[in-house]
Amino acid sequence: MSSTQFDGDIDSFVSYLKSNRGLSANTLKAYRADLTACLHLFELRGVTDLNEITLDDLRSWMAVESRDHARSSMARKTVAVRGFFAWAYEHGLTTTDPAATLMTPSIPSTLPAVLTESQAEQLLDVAEHAVATNQYKDDGGAAAASGSGKAAGKTADKSADTVHRSEAPARADKRDNARVTAKSQRNAAILELLYATGIRVAELVSMDIADIDFSARTIKVTGKGNKQRVVPFGLPAQRALETWLEQGRPVLARTATDAVKSRAANALFLGARGGRIDQRIARDIVHRAAREAGVPDISPHALRHSAATHILDGGADLREVQEMLGHSSLKTTQRYTHVSIEQLKNRYGQAFPRA
Repeated sequence: MSSTQFDGDIDSFVSYLKSNRGLSANTLKAYRADLTACLHLFELRGVTDLNEITLDDLRSWMAVESRDHARSSMARKTVAVRGFFAWAYEHGLTTTDPAATLMTPSIPSTLPAVLTESQAEQLLDVAEHAVATNQYKDDGGAAAASGSGKAAGKTADKSADTVHRSEAPARADKRDNARVTAKSQRNAAILELLYATGIRVAELVSMDIADIDFSARTIKVTGKGNKQRVVPFGLPAQRALETWLEQGRPVLARTATDAVKSRAANALFLGARGGRIDQRIARDIVHRAAREAGVPDISPHALRHSAATHILDGGADLREVQEMLGHSSLKTTQRYTHVSIEQLKNRYGQAFPRA
């Protein structure tokens, strides 16, 4: 990220947002990047004072940015820039607010992509089967190790070194099989939890073990703006989580260095090296699972959309789903009723003789 002579002003604005608006770390990071890019462009054009920037300059900046960014990204960038100049004006950094009438690009209303209920079942069934398959491989690895031990026993009188050489590959195979099984258990638990609760991927990776209440079958979720909510989950998710915590997590935790282990001691989900899992890995797990299940390629957010739609299809109240998803506006949740209506129209057209 390029630095500018306005970095101090950007830092002050971001600190203001953090203290007064309660925005998430990801949103603050995006706003900072948006503002830095915008002001860097003006700096290249010879601007040395915020007061030199006009509405026409900002429109010119939008024209440049819109060549390489989607409307949704441009809407966020415009909100960041408009907020920055409003703050600068209120705090006496500028004598006018050039962004006051800067228009936010309209975003076309598109329905969220979702899986059908049968496709969601197929996705989760394949993940569950992968756990069973890898456990079988682990058992095979253990059997192979045992067999190698017997073979070594027969030749013990020949050479102790021969025994050690024959056992070492078997032990390595057993450790590899255990890690493969552990990752399959983790992946199944992630998929079950995402679908059962509709949580965001950022919320998933930030969860700690203590956030799960198995007795009430609920999780405590910290969402956007550090707002917390409690979300229920079902029996399949409980079983997958228990399997991961009891069997899989200890295996991956053992691979961590002491420093990594201390940082991830409370993390619910771990990566292959024993640290807290990151969003990139979580997204890759969902994409790969969709390919293996033969269902449409989806992201964790599409799985969230699917959960919301299926819950509404099952008769849940719109405000209950709003609370579950952590939406601040009911209007956002209402998008899923449109998805349900579209699916109803499709089923109607297929099943009703006078459609």
